[in-house]
Amino acid sequence: MSRTEAPPLPEPLRVPVADSHTHLDMQDATVEEALARAAAVNVTAVVQVGCDVAGSRWAAETAAAHPAVHASVALHPNEAPRIVHGDPEGTARQGAREPGGKAALDDALAEIDALAALDHVRGVGETGLDFFRTGPEGIAAQEESFRAHIEIAKRHGKALVIHDRDAHADVLRVLADAGAPERTVFHCYSGDAEMARICARAGYFMSFAGNMTFKNAQPLRDALAVAPTELVLVETDAPFLTPAPYRGRPNAPYLIPVTLRAMAAVKGLDEDTLAAAIYDNTARAFDF
Repeated sequence: MSRTEAPPLPEPLRVPVADSHTHLDMQDATVEEALARAAAVNVTAVVQVGCDVAGSRWAAETAAAHPAVHASVALHPNEAPRIVHGDPEGTARQGAREPGGKAALDDALAEIDALAALDHVRGVGETGLDFFRTGPEGIAAQEESFRAHIEIAKRHGKALVIHDRDAHADVLRVLADAGAPERTVFHCYSGDAEMARICARAGYFMSFAGNMTFKNAQPLRDALAVAPTELVLVETDAPFLTPAPYRGRPNAPYLIPVTLRAMAAVKGLDEDTLAAAIYDNTARAFDF
């Protein structure tokens, strides 16, 4: 089986569910194709997440055109240092850029603020901290951007979507210090069970992705086990984090049932009960 071949459609869910975090703009299918495949397995809503100004504009435009799509807009944590300090090497998806300094970051944040005011934009994120790819020189720009996104989310009454990679304590510190919005979602939850208890006490939603099915992901399953069902979401983060047994192949919203069934087993719930709870949680988190 080719690593680039799309996995087959899983057995449809009996109860509708929502994908709380996806990147349709990074997937091979058209938006219409992606939504049709998702609907075929009863994934009836998706949250399309922007990672930079252009991607956030696209997310907002796509949500305006498709009732099943809800937008979230932001500068990814790794985007802020690139804006401020430049990126002479570039990345696989983005070319090299010159340093723009604080003024360029302020300009980009102003665009995110304007997009966040739109009715069909339901979230501000993914924002947060990522100490995996950004070195010490970029941490200040990340935190400044994170704090600005928190204020944008609160100003417009939108959900805050957190990207937290290798930065658990600092993300929790900033949220506590700045004051988290009423609705805060930890996308691709990556903490342990103790952190899940901290998030639960704060009322933060925890969204689990396909990596919770990986053999080495017992800490994620332990976290899911203790996370209150009313705070649990499911996501693909497609095209990334394809669940087992399709790990390494392209991910898409139609694969949500694979992850949800694995989650139901961990929670000791039948899939219908969990799907119904997750749909309600996602609608509550993103106010749709």
